[in-house]
Amino acid sequence: MKKNVFSLLLVAALMAATPALAQENAGDSVMTHAKGHRFSIGGYGEVAYSRNYYSDSEFRYSHADEHKNDPSHGRFDIPHAVIYMSYDFGKGWTFGTEIEFEHGGTGSAEELEADEFGEWEQETEKGGEVELEQFWIQKSFAKWANVKAGHIVVPVGLTNAHHEPLQFFTVYRPEGENTIMPCTWHQTGVSFWGRHKDFRYELQLLAGLNSDQFSRSYWIKNGAKSPTEYEVANKFGVAARVDNYSVPGLRIGLSGYYGHSIGNSSPREASGTTADYKGVVAIGSIDLTLNRFNWIVRAQADYGYLGDATQLSSIYNRTNKKSPFHHSSSMNNVSSHAYAVGIEAGYDVFSQIKTLREKKHRLFLFGRYEQYNPYASQMGANSYQYTDVKRMALGLNYYPIKQVGIKAEYSHRFLKSQYNDEPSLNLGVVYEGFFL
Repeated sequence: MKKNVFSLLLVAALMAATPALAQENAGDSVMTHAKGHRFSIGGYGEVAYSRNYYSDSEFRYSHADEHKNDPSHGRFDIPHAVIYMSYDFGKGWTFGTEIEFEHGGTGSAEELEADEFGEWEQETEKGGEVELEQFWIQKSFAKWANVKAGHIVVPVGLTNAHHEPLQFFTVYRPEGENTIMPCTWHQTGVSFWGRHKDFRYELQLLAGLNSDQFSRSYWIKNGAKSPTEYEVANKFGVAARVDNYSVPGLRIGLSGYYGHSIGNSSPREASGTTADYKGVVAIGSIDLTLNRFNWIVRAQADYGYLGDATQLSSIYNRTNKKSPFHHSSSMNNVSSHAYAVGIEAGYDVFSQIKTLREKKHRLFLFGRYEQYNPYASQMGANSYQYTDVKRMALGLNYYPIKQVGIKAEYSHRFLKSQYNDEPSLNLGVVYEGFFL
């Protein structure tokens, strides 16, 4: 599968004739867009509507036959609303930050419950998160040597390195990488990065992931989150990325992560499972973007390994029902392996219409295929093969101006034969730009 994906992309690159700009690393975007200005404010956002033509019952996998004919369900969402701010202090010192509101943020209110003896109760009005996705100080010594310290983007995989909504065709972020890894992956640490000729490179030292947050359906995705006021750093991780831009319009990237995860929690035990095992997390990824001849093609292949996976079910924080970590017995099993492979390709049909091309309007017709599995190594007595997903999407992206996109897609998840497939229709409006 992986070999076929990248063979097709190589052929496409050789056939391309008109170069265009390839993708730039998202970790640079705060300062790149603000270049030449002392203080800048910007951001990006997404508004989406989905109609899912499958059951939303919590038993749709365990009792698939009973929910085959359940009604469809719809939802509006604001997946991400982000504010950028940056400041250039001069003499090579810069500051950047990114505040993200996921799914509209969070909210609560006091409510008088008529059916509970007139008691006042605090009710959660909506879910979501407010996160500080970037917060760093950088010293630039030269183009090839920059040091950044603080809360930074971890550029492992295609989506983490290029997660702005104008950098993928689908309404929501590519599903495979968004399932098995943190997305957007951001942690506190220090980074050395630079550019030399046709290469961009980066090496990061970070706080380790927390194995208490790993789960069957999302592998290590939640491992970068902390339920405490601080980010535990009993263990550390290392991330690295290299991108090559030698061929005009083509970017090829390699990235990876290595770190220990068991015992990177609070409180830290002196003995027992968390002291005896490491929980090695190792991830390797290759990705590319081709932007030539009115085509945009993006592809990635990610493979991950988790050491001591069988030991996670006996970790105290995962079994203690009072802890803020995963403690459901059905979620304790975590796979030792996970993967995600995907490719999308879109053609700008307005490029063939002179008046629209001159106005710089663009309309991409696209298709996407991906396959992923956060539970590739089945564990325990039960089978959870619904985690093995193949997904196809067809749709369009219309860009009336450079900073705004209107998206529409029909997608279909193909699951194992004992489960029901999951088709959906998704619509979205997105933007990205700087205001000041």
